[in-house]
Amino acid sequence: MSVSPASPTDPLTSLREAVSSRVRTTVEGLGESFRDVGPEVTDLFDVAGTMLPGGKRLRASFAAAGWLALGGPDDLQRAPEIVLAGSGLELFQLAALVHDDLIDGSLTRRGLPAAHRQFTTLHDQRAMLDTGDHFGAAGAVLLGDLLLVAAVGELQDALELLPASARAAGRRIVQRMMAEVTVGQYLDIYAQSAPWSADAALDLDRARRVIRSKSARYSVEHPLTLGAAMAGADEPALGAASRIGLPIGEAFQLRDDVLGVFGDPDVTGKPAGDDLREGKRTVLVTLAMTRADAAGVDLLRSALGNADLDPDTVARVRELLTGTGALASVEELIGERTAAALAAIDAAGYAQPARDRLRTLARAAITRSF
Repeated sequence: MSVSPASPTDPLTSLREAVSSRVRTTVEGLGESFRDVGPEVTDLFDVAGTMLPGGKRLRASFAAAGWLALGGPDDLQRAPEIVLAGSGLELFQLAALVHDDLIDGSLTRRGLPAAHRQFTTLHDQRAMLDTGDHFGAAGAVLLGDLLLVAAVGELQDALELLPASARAAGRRIVQRMMAEVTVGQYLDIYAQSAPWSADAALDLDRARRVIRSKSARYSVEHPLTLGAAMAGADEPALGAASRIGLPIGEAFQLRDDVLGVFGDPDVTGKPAGDDLREGKRTVLVTLAMTRADAAGVDLLRSALGNADLDPDTVARVRELLTGTGALASVEELIGERTAAALAAIDAAGYAQPARDRLRTLARAAITRSF
């Protein structure tokens, strides 16, 4: 496997570029390998191709940060394993997005129609039988599974390049990550369907558990510890990486929840208030539900899961989230999680520039606007 030469000043930039190239090559190569099946199946790879541009390559970046912090080489010509791992993590992310958008009924992703909507459009344009929605859902399930297979292949190839002990540690992290996202996704749909509890603490606890199991760990903690494990980290070093990654991941998801209601659609690539339409029981919404008066509770309940939510109602919900102090509390929680992550970075004892690199990456993930 060949990669672009590394930049001596910014190995993470070189890594992101190499990973993006590898992801594209992997998807295109997979499509080419099934050309003999027939022209119909090219739809899978055409839809996948629309999802490849964009994205922050966050997971690949944190894997590289863990790799570099534990002494992995920053010359990507000598480190094909970390590029393969980054590609696998990003392909796993794409698989999760395809399935997540279908489960949530999201219409857009990165400013384009979500994968299931693209398949539905193909069905309608070709005047196919059955219903477009059924075809679109089935196509998205299969595309997500196909991307998952590609992700597993990349991660396996990465681990095969490692010494036995690092390979075993990396395999445990990958298996835990993939299983936990699935379990966390179920917890998320359960939370959206469960009646509101008379005890607000129960709903808030569930919302926090969704953040940890569905997003925080696979977005930051697992990639960071995977990179560290690949570089030969022992158990104490893996524990230090975990203590850094989890609070960053929690703050990252809390920021995502804020953007899901208050974000600019031109920047986020999703309609304003999309999390409300999808009925997400985020910490932000749950806090407001526990603090609102009867009229506010009615407003939130009518807005959550309402696919036809209009801009005026979104604006009213925003006012409620601000007025109840829920937004301020979430921002405070983001600040606390950020401080915990930065303290854990300092406590890990990483040499420069690894320490500053992680601090910069953490702040970029948490303070983003998309």
